[in-house]
Amino acid sequence: MSRQRLSGTDDSTASLLGSRPRSQFHRGRILPSSFYERETEIVARGMLGTVLECETEEGVASGIIVETEAYLGEHDLACHAAVGRTARTEPLYGPPGIAYVYFIYGMYWCFNAVTRSKGLPSAVLVRAVEPLDGIALMHKRRARVTHTTDLTNGPGKLCTALGITGSLNGMALRRKPIVIREGEPVPDDEVEITARIGITRSADWPLRWIVKGNRFVSRWKVSGPRSS
Repeated sequence: MSRQRLSGTDDSTASLLGSRPRSQFHRGRILPSSFYERETEIVARGMLGTVLECETEEGVASGIIVETEAYLGEHDLACHAAVGRTARTEPLYGPPGIAYVYFIYGMYWCFNAVTRSKGLPSAVLVRAVEPLDGIALMHKRRARVTHTTDLTNGPGKLCTALGITGSLNGMALRRKPIVIREGEPVPDDEVEITARIGITRSADWPLRWIVKGNRFVSRWKVSGPRSS
């Protein structure tokens, strides 16, 4: 699938939709547990181009995943599991394919998909999505945002826009209200791997996957990008 450029100031860089209507983006089956029961790095790469969907009483909102980060377990000092098994980290030790949703800065929720086998604490943080369904609802939830680009280009932003909260922590991603669906595959030559961002420990590990040029990626100025 080739990416196309959109016109206009806010559309100056690439989108996985290109010039197509959002209704034409493929929304496939809900990903099975076996998708997540693999090494975390493989899952993080594979989640690019899939669709994160959340349904609330207000409606359905979804986005195409364009940025992920892998967190590998107790030996990874940036992973919450580095402190061991606690009430907060318990979902990380759960079965693959459940949600791990946590609160940061006393303001924002962050969404992760738990990976590997039960008892092996690891997850993929979804850092950014390209808005797909329910954009009017996203703007309502983030009323101060003017440009669609800024609705979901960060882990806290996307959770607010999609209606993801701590009530979804520990829920299986195979059924509503929160699921991840097959989308459209992103070719390797359209993917970059960089160090994770916004952390201080294990900060140089190359465990962040982004769609090259996508305008919804949270941050571009990072050191040491390389192709996948």
